[in-house]
Amino acid sequence: MARAFWKGSISFGLVEIPVTLRPALQSKELSFTLLNRKDFAPVGYKRYDKRTGREVPWEEIVRGYEYEPDEYVVLSDEELRRANAKATQTIEIVGFVDAGEIDPIYFDTPYYVEPQRRGSKSYALLREALEKSGKVGIARVVLRTRQHIAALLVRGKALVLNLLRYQHELRPADQLDVPAKGTSTAGLSAREVKMAQQLIDGMTETWNPASFRDDFREDVMALVRKKIRSNQTHTIVEPEPDEEAPAKRRDVVDLMPLLKESLEGRKGGARAPGSRSARPARRGPARAARSAAPRASRVAKSPRGRRQRKSA
Repeated sequence: MARAFWKGSISFGLVEIPVTLRPALQSKELSFTLLNRKDFAPVGYKRYDKRTGREVPWEEIVRGYEYEPDEYVVLSDEELRRANAKATQTIEIVGFVDAGEIDPIYFDTPYYVEPQRRGSKSYALLREALEKSGKVGIARVVLRTRQHIAALLVRGKALVLNLLRYQHELRPADQLDVPAKGTSTAGLSAREVKMAQQLIDGMTETWNPASFRDDFREDVMALVRKKIRSNQTHTIVEPEPDEEAPAKRRDVVDLMPLLKESLEGRKGGARAPGSRSARPARRGPARAARSAAPRASRVAKSPRGRRQRKSA
């Protein structure tokens, strides 16, 4: 489990529950290092003084608020804490709402809430009351330098604090150029809607997040291993000059043939979600790169001057 990064308490009426927050997310995102194309040396970033150009070590950097052009008020972490000590140390529950009332678009970042004392009766009381009522707590909390609204909810035995986006952070959907609602205004026939519903019914299953995996990451890592085995670690693949751009997809006017074909395909038996056999046969970016490598690769020098083998 990730280390706790915040300590404070949940304010629940007159009840104070000492808790810590731990990140619930663990990133499996591919991490790439930026390299110099000429010698493949890592490219780094520097913090520097914009007046003198001198590099500034991290311990000499402070936080400032620009109140006028080039005029700053310096604020330390301690000053920010003292500005409102209670807000920086409290998850303040301001109300409760039905769990289904919160639009998923508002959910942002989840954190596990752990009691500071094992066997905390007040923690267990809040958890049981939330679960039996079907409610989630709406709270205010300050993390680092920003106040957030958050939803406090139950996940298994643990409480989870899920930070919420403010309404002003979301662009209004009425700015989108989308078809009007309603079958008649959208030009849909009752038969098309019925067949689409049948297709949805045929693809409906129990949600199982464990059945999904990041296939693109696996394909990229397979490509990395292949380049290592073939001693092409510094071979750069360029697109072919005559390579055709992907054909632009046109909006389909007659949906009936596609709906019929989709329904007939489902009759053959649904496959587990996330399995490779369930995906349509296609060449993703990583596979395309592997198949294109023999045609488009060129020789590049390594930092030690050793030349890579040219691919066949």
